[in-house]
Amino acid sequence: MPSYTVTIATGNQWFAGTDDYVYITLVGTEQCSERTLLDKPLYNDFERGAVDSYDVRVGEDLGDIMLVKIEKKKYWMQDDWYCKYITVKTPTGEYVEFPCFRWLVGDKEVVLRDGRAFLPQDDKTSLVKQHRQKELDQRRKTFRWKEWLPGFPMSIDANRHKDLPRDIQFDSEKGVDFVLNYSKAIENLCVNRFMNMFQSSWSDFADFEKIFVRIKNTISEYVMQHWREDFMFGYQFLNGCNPVLIRKCTKLPDKFPVTHEMASVSMERELTLEQEIEAGNIYIVDYEILEGISPNCTDPSTLQYLAAPICLLYKNAQNKILPIAIQLGQNPDENPIFLPTDGQYDWLLAKIWVRSADFQYHQTITHLLRTHLMTEVFGIALYRQLPAVHPVFKLLIPHIRFTIAINTKAREQLICECGLFDKANATGGGGHVELVQKAMKSLTFRSLCFPDMIQSHGMDNQEDLPTYFYRDDGYRVWETTKSFVSDVVNIYYTGDERVKDDEEIQAFVKDVCSFGMQDFDYCEFPKSVKSRDELTEYLTVVIFTASAQHAAVNFGQLYLGMYPDEYFIEKPVKAAMEKFRKQLAEISSSIKRRNEGKKLPYYNMSPDKIPNSVAV
Repeated sequence: MPSYTVTIATGNQWFAGTDDYVYITLVGTEQCSERTLLDKPLYNDFERGAVDSYDVRVGEDLGDIMLVKIEKKKYWMQDDWYCKYITVKTPTGEYVEFPCFRWLVGDKEVVLRDGRAFLPQDDKTSLVKQHRQKELDQRRKTFRWKEWLPGFPMSIDANRHKDLPRDIQFDSEKGVDFVLNYSKAIENLCVNRFMNMFQSSWSDFADFEKIFVRIKNTISEYVMQHWREDFMFGYQFLNGCNPVLIRKCTKLPDKFPVTHEMASVSMERELTLEQEIEAGNIYIVDYEILEGISPNCTDPSTLQYLAAPICLLYKNAQNKILPIAIQLGQNPDENPIFLPTDGQYDWLLAKIWVRSADFQYHQTITHLLRTHLMTEVFGIALYRQLPAVHPVFKLLIPHIRFTIAINTKAREQLICECGLFDKANATGGGGHVELVQKAMKSLTFRSLCFPDMIQSHGMDNQEDLPTYFYRDDGYRVWETTKSFVSDVVNIYYTGDERVKDDEEIQAFVKDVCSFGMQDFDYCEFPKSVKSRDELTEYLTVVIFTASAQHAAVNFGQLYLGMYPDEYFIEKPVKAAMEKFRKQLAEISSSIKRRNEGKKLPYYNMSPDKIPNSVAV
């Protein structure tokens, strides 16, 4: 009798193993095997991290193995199981791989296709076509769009983390990490220990040092020593946690009437202010979006305030960016212009107000909206429109990992009513909601394309600002990621017509625009992709937003280019991955060499510090 050897790998995460009954059915082109219980006498099957092999005997050869059906039945109590992959060795010695990477919850069955990626137009038999469609039908029932708040990008239809599908929930250890990090954030901010300090005026700038007593590293200590100085203030616009707002000033806005007499004392080149602008030496940061946002009033005993400042910056002969004028509101009739020649504490307080505004913008727009919420939009559309066999699903899934889970946790604990934002942020109590709603009106697809964003700010000339490391490192990571994506796209799409004919990829792109972004007129997200180049750019945006951009504004902890779950089995794709890893390693080495000896090294865009997704 022909015999097939089935090897099954159980995940390494906590509670991945099971004591339930596990059955397998092999589906071939000729016939199916009997439903077979996988059980070894006197052996504990399917333990955490185990790789177990079993023989499945059949009466006749099954033909090519197309599908594998795994069923889990309750033994004595609820016992979920995480299956990584299944490998089938045929009687002729051929090995067929079936990636799984999912949880089997309760009495559940999972039907898997082999690990080769296929576009929908390449599926020829009714068996695989039906399997593909059934998977998508089930996914669309499970992953439903929901408007959390008006004017926000759409999110997952789940009020709590535990309501999410098991496959996208945090693993147990990741859930513990979230709780620990949340608690650590509270502790570092000293919201509990120093709450009284937040509810009364501070008497000394040394209070800053008390708050951050638990944050100790070389860079933080250097910043703590120099945070009052103008060079540090300017440097943070280039390479701090929010390096996305600074832009070249080509004309002073009427609402910011800085004169040459005001600025001349801060300039070195014996040029007029107008001439410095024409020479490209003047930069501006405008927090106009904060105008009219309601400040936090959740605690009646504590008055909180928000500013919508404008800051003018000057590039000196040493290529340092220095502030030369600050206006704390948008109306010049009501807001004086502060200058470096003002009293020491007047100027310092003006800079602190700018930093406060920058914090609100960074946390709510740069970080929350433009990385977390946008990656969730891409993720939900991915699950709804692309089956596991689609090459783009395999390409993007590592970058979506845990994103929906961490965003759901955020809606539960951070940005919800009475959440951490309400306790610690000046935009809490609803202001952060207003800010997202306003920011959505300028969130276009092109603004997520890194080169376009940099160019639109007039910041693309490296010679103008040789110390804008966020731009330089971002360009390299963007181009390397785009090259890798292009390699993968070209493996499966041999021409532009193949892209146009892929109904699933077109549905994915349309779902993002029409549902995720609610088809807002101003979002300008594409509803289709017509060429390999367009698809490559689109997928690069997804990966870059979830990985490099998030790392740049949040600081990273894992590595771009590492794919521990092998969704792809094809050798050309694995070769492209290896090439990608080598190119990223070269960028990391180059950044390390550049940073040697620097008191303020910039590592946020170094690939060895970039996590694959916003939640990894």
